[in-house]
Amino acid sequence: MSIAGVICEVRYRIDKMAIDEFKAYAETWMRLIERYGGTHHGYFISREAPAGAAMSFPKAGEDEAYNVAVALFSFPDDNAYLRYRDDVARDAEGIEANSRFGNSLPFISYQRVFLERLS
Repeated sequence: MSIAGVICEVRYRIDKMAIDEFKAYAETWMRLIERYGGTHHGYFISREAPAGAAMSFPKAGEDEAYNVAVALFSFPDDNAYLRYRDDVARDAEGIEANSRFGNSLPFISYQRVFLERLS
C-alpha cells in the first residue's frame, strides 16, 4: 500500500454517435469523485491535430484514432482512493450510476492505469 498520491488515467474508446450519454457518464463520475475526496482533472475527447502538426518521431509514433476520451483524477493516497470506492458503492447516486451505465455502457471499452509522478 502506497502513501503517495493516487493518480489514475482512464482511456475510453467511445462511439461519437453516443456522445451525449458519455457526457452524462462523465459528469456523474466527476461529481462522485469530488464528493468523496478526490480531485477530478477532467474528461478530454480526441480531436484532429492542428494542420501541419507532424509527428516529432514518425518512426516511433502515430496519430491516435478520433474515438478516444481520457479521464484523469487523483486522490491523496491509496487509503483515500479505497475509501472513495467503498463510499461510492453505498452512495445513492453511485448505485444508480453503476446500474444505469453498467446496463448500457456509454463507451466501447476502457483501460485504466495508475500513475506516479516521475519528477
